[in-house]
Amino acid sequence: MIETAEEFVRLRNSSDPQECRRATVEEVPTKIWMEVVDRYPEERVAVVQNKTVPLAVLKILIDDPDARVRFMVAMKRKLSPDLLERLAHDVDESVRLRVAQHRNTSRETLEYLRNDSWSEVRAAVDARLGGTGSALR
Repeated sequence: MIETAEEFVRLRNSSDPQECRRATVEEVPTKIWMEVVDRYPEERVAVVQNKTVPLAVLKILIDDPDARVRFMVAMKRKLSPDLLERLAHDVDESVRLRVAQHRNTSRETLEYLRNDSWSEVRAAVDARLGGTGSALR
């Protein structure tokens, strides 16, 4: 288990592949995650990349000013339909595209995205719902 924010940052930026791997797979207490998010904003993408990052942290990062962070959040398998619905309204089209492709996105959210301004998002919705919106695939 990673015990401090500094340890996470050190592991993440290590030239040793084993240490870098630890930063992506080891658990970190929520309090420490919050410290990393607050003190090391440049490491927020790395926080989201950790396999064990809790939903409580993702709920905070869903509103991050950096679209790369929000995109990474949208890729997390553990996201609930309500969090995906929030991301469906993101200003960044790549985030909305990822929501359209996410397996946990609700039918209602997909229907909302059916009218997206970007054709790629609309195409992803059509691929999920079919041209008539009849069924999730």
